Amino acid sequence: MKNLRTAVALTALIAGTLDIAAAMLNFVIATGKNPFRVLQFIASGVFGKDAFTDDLLMPVYGLIFHFCIATIWTTLYFSAYPKIKIAATRWMLSGVLYAVIVWSVMTQAVLPLSNVPQQPFDIGRAALAAAILIVCIG
Repeated sequence: MKNLRTAVALTALIAGTLDIAAAMLNFVIATGKNPFRVLQFIASGVFGKDAFTDDLLMPVYGLIFHFCIATIWTTLYFSAYPKIKIAATRWMLSGVLYAVIVWSVMTQAVLPLSNVPQQPFDIGRAALAAAILIVCIG
């Protein structure tokens, strides 16, 4: 059990770090703005518009929330993996499907129920966000 907790924690740390680094890099390339805005956006899920103030704690909250979410998804994957026969034999497909499921649930259920600013759907941004998850957490 201790090894399982260590594996979950380490996997969540790696996947969460890759994901947030890719999201921040993508944001800087696309907008030229401060990458901490990504962390403020995450914090806005709880704090709404107040997350976009000059409060230096908001990016910290966003980072904490991000890694909590990464840990939850990692725990779910580690729980489901032994029960899904195809996951062991087709690990690449399993990773891609997992990332698509994470993207779908986050964009279609979690974000709409949170306080983040709603944005119009953009197929290009959606595909890029899904691709980031496939590469970074899948």
